Amino acid sequence: MTTAQLLAADGILLPESTLQTGWFSVLAAFVAINTVMYVALAIAKVLPKVYPRDWLPRRYTRSETRSIYPETPEGEQAKAAAATDTRLAR
Repeated sequence: MTTAQLLAADGILLPESTLQTGWFSVLAAFVAINTVMYVALAIAKVLPKVYPRDWLPRRYTRSETRSIYPETPEGEQAKAAAATDTRLAR
C-alpha cells in the first residue's frame, strides 16, 4: 500500500500543511458558524410559536365609549335601542 492509501484509510485526505493555512481556517470557521445557524433554525422550527404580546398586560376596557348611543350607560343601550325599534314599528 502507498502512503496516500494509508492516509485515506485513516480519514486524512489533505496534508497537514494545507490544514494549517489561513484560507482553510476561514473555511472551517464559516462551516462551523453555518452549522450552528442551521441547528438553531431547526430547533426554532420544532418549538411552538411564541407570541410576545401574550406576556404584556392588556387593557380590555376602552378609554371612551364607541357606542352609537354614547350618552347612555352600558346596560341601558339595548333598552334604548329596543324602545326606538318599537316606536318605529307603530
